[in-house]
Amino acid sequence: AGYVRAHIGEWLAEESLAKPPVVYEIELRERMVRVEEELKHQRELMKQGFDLMEKRFE
Repeated sequence: AGYVRAHIGEWLAEESLAKPPVVYEIELRERMVRVEEELKHQRELMKQGFDLMEKRFE
């Protein structure tokens, strides 16, 4: 397990560099879309929480 921990970063870097730039760019765009969707969801949850708090204080 220690060996894997020691080398995992290096292996991941090699894997990323081994892919053509276009593939890497597509993967980055897909990740960005997922992050944006998750942020939108978190914003919606926060708004719901604030709305519930407002109702309690009325």
